[in-house]
Amino acid sequence: MSSDARKTAPFSHVLVAGGAGFIGSHLVDRLLAAGAEVVVLDNLQTGRRKNLAHLAGDRRMTFVEHDVTRELPGKLTAKPFSHIINAACAASPPHYQADPEHTMLTNVLGTRNLLRVAEEHGARLLLTSTSEVYGDPEMHPQREDYRGWVSCTGPRACYDEGKRAAETLAFDFDRLGRADVRVVRIFNTYGPRMDPADGRVVSNVICQALSGEPITVYGDGSQTRSFCFVDDLVDGILKLLASDGPQPGPVNLGNPVELTVCDLIERVVALTGTASPIVTRPLPQDDPRRRRPDIGLARSLLDWEPKVALQQGLEATTAYFAQELGGAPGLGFTPADQATLAAAE
Repeated sequence: MSSDARKTAPFSHVLVAGGAGFIGSHLVDRLLAAGAEVVVLDNLQTGRRKNLAHLAGDRRMTFVEHDVTRELPGKLTAKPFSHIINAACAASPPHYQADPEHTMLTNVLGTRNLLRVAEEHGARLLLTSTSEVYGDPEMHPQREDYRGWVSCTGPRACYDEGKRAAETLAFDFDRLGRADVRVVRIFNTYGPRMDPADGRVVSNVICQALSGEPITVYGDGSQTRSFCFVDDLVDGILKLLASDGPQPGPVNLGNPVELTVCDLIERVVALTGTASPIVTRPLPQDDPRRRRPDIGLARSLLDWEPKVALQQGLEATTAYFAQELGGAPGLGFTPADQATLAAAE
């Protein structure tokens, strides 16, 4: 690839693989707002058409139902892409463990297929990797130079090792001058458009609280997470996608404010007024004990850090789930309350 081809153009014609998903659909919104034409590629394994329903009349968006493990249709690649975002992969344990073979192939074959398109078009490709590449970390907080503590044989390996392999492919293409790549390692992210049934801790706790069902705690709830609101994450991803200069390597994006799962549950209980009981279940195998990003690189490289406070983000997310679940009657969420919360979204 020529040096001219590696210079970043403004977002003009962007392919978003996984664009009907939770994070992907927010990226599509922001790219369209920036004036780009966007092609959304999604097999709808975990993506949802409803996440893009509000864009149905926008002619600058094209939706193509397709699995990235197969080569992209020729008609799709006829017009050169300026940028490609690979956000295609089930991201919650119940979803990626349901078909572990497909999860691994999505990360390996899917990334290879998209990198080849980037090479052909002279497009910059951004791979959405994950904090799961650090496994159950011995370093805390996790910096990008930490190589991780990952089981390659456990039930999470299809995702953890799949993302590690995807990073390997991306950086090999970059080193060989075949494609210009950026890699983001995403830490726990939450917000509107999460699937109520995706099995992640924020969606589980809020939906159980709104429905009056028992709130599930895995282990003793002392394990920690750091929750980043989706708007902040999208800001960081697009800044990284647009960043020029030397190859920065992987970049952590997440919220460095760490809290326990029990702390999260207390906040949701206070917010919803639920009377749901707390029930405990065994901690899943290889579940990380602590998770907190070191975002020093993102601060220095991108001038980025999260801005949305957890309480504000939880209010917007709870309003979204209340609407998804039909208002969750009896939990103190009057129509006026829901309108107030929705205004925070």
